[in-house]
Amino acid sequence: MVKLFYLSALALWTGTKVSEAFPVSDAEVLSALRERAPSLVDCLTSKNVPISLISSSNYAQLAKPYNLALPYKPAAITLPTTTQHVSDSVSCAASSNTKVQAKSGGHSYASFSSGGKDGSLVVDLEGFQEITVDSSTNIAKVGGGVRLGNLAEGIFKQGGRALPHGTCPGVGIGGHFTHGGYGHDSRLWGLALDTIVGLDVVLANGSYVHATSTAYPDIYYALRGAAESFGVITTFYLQTQAAPAQTVVFSIDIPDVMGSASKATNSFLALQTFALDASIVDRKLSFGVYLDGSSFNIGGMYFGTLDNFNNKIKPAMLKGLPAPSTSSVQSLDWLAALTNLAGGPLTTPTTGYDAHDTFLAKSIVTQESAPLTKAALNAFFTYVINKGRNSPSPWFSIINLNGGPDSQINAKSVDFSAYSHRSSLWTFQNYGYTANNQPPFTDNIKTFVVGLSNSLTNAQPNGVFDAYLNYVDPTLTPQQAHQGYYGDQVYAKLLAIKQKVDPQSVFWNPQAIGT
Repeated sequence: MVKLFYLSALALWTGTKVSEAFPVSDAEVLSALRERAPSLVDCLTSKNVPISLISSSNYAQLAKPYNLALPYKPAAITLPTTTQHVSDSVSCAASSNTKVQAKSGGHSYASFSSGGKDGSLVVDLEGFQEITVDSSTNIAKVGGGVRLGNLAEGIFKQGGRALPHGTCPGVGIGGHFTHGGYGHDSRLWGLALDTIVGLDVVLANGSYVHATSTAYPDIYYALRGAAESFGVITTFYLQTQAAPAQTVVFSIDIPDVMGSASKATNSFLALQTFALDASIVDRKLSFGVYLDGSSFNIGGMYFGTLDNFNNKIKPAMLKGLPAPSTSSVQSLDWLAALTNLAGGPLTTPTTGYDAHDTFLAKSIVTQESAPLTKAALNAFFTYVINKGRNSPSPWFSIINLNGGPDSQINAKSVDFSAYSHRSSLWTFQNYGYTANNQPPFTDNIKTFVVGLSNSLTNAQPNGVFDAYLNYVDPTLTPQQAHQGYYGDQVYAKLLAIKQKVDPQSVFWNPQAIGT
């Protein structure tokens, strides 16, 4: 039994199968383990860091990724409850040459929050659940393991405060806020990332610092766009907004748009013209398009009056489109609006979260300076109609308006943070998944999703198309990821900071800065 334990450990740490490792002697196994001096587990144990190993009863649940298509086996999962635990986790990993990734909500589309490979150390932040709003500054102090639904409820209950962020309640704050964080209130208030005024973070050397625009400004810059490459954030400090008393939430189904590729193309071109019309559109309007081969839905929020939406915004938005089959327009209080968009309760378990899917997603970020052309849209909708209706698995596309007149997403300069998409117009999420949300994931799903994205971009060869890191794409090479997520200017700055504060790449995933 002792030998099998060490063989299993050796296999996990070296990537060797137990069956391949079994012929070696006990002495050879022990020697191999000692080479990782001090061993990761011994180091963590000596420092009393809460830990889950592959032999632990809770390991399977903790290690199970959101995307079941990409399961990885961490060497260990720490469950810190103090910043010292986090610091010790990072220091022990560094001393044993083990790569580190933080897990906030664990929704990484590429399972990077599970390490992005077997044998990493995952620092699970579910023990950091604080949500406190300072009544004098309206700055929220939020633990690194808080999920979006609990965040929204928690700050609203403390003075009616709100933040811009996505609609899925189970998504964790960590990746969402540090990779952008789009929500239907982002054209009004900016991205989730833009609300960050301070961060408590453990760096690669185990030090614990409070980073702001004036204290550790390079760290502060890098964390807002590429946090997983630079540290483990234990606490966020976020500038909140007063939640509106009422918000218009709308959902309009227009299936006739999908009658033909030409009809869908002309309808989207009309919608794009509307989205760029400054005489009608300002920061108070947010919307996105959902389609899946037969459905075409326009949904979003309007931060003005119900009368103005019904009498001015809605007619202009639908001009040139077929008549809707159904239309829902409601004026709701803030939490009711968020619940409506979430499609269910905001409250999310702080432990034992168990939502999963088996999928691939690809993103496309388009530019305001180069709106989508008729040729590109026709190619996209031709693919949707010809192949999407007989696809090998379910799929959908969500196309959100990021830019347009008065968008506060684009109000920030590229120098403000390590988020580079400050001149965007649309962000596409093309998503294919298994029918029962369970493995196996098959290559024909990947082929379809890649083809869907390429149908658009290949037909607009002079366009500039980027990628959105919150829809992290495991099919990209490191170079493609760096270019798509950051561009040359931002990536060069991030690389220089990385070489200074984490030269050994303690914080690593397959697309991390420096890979």
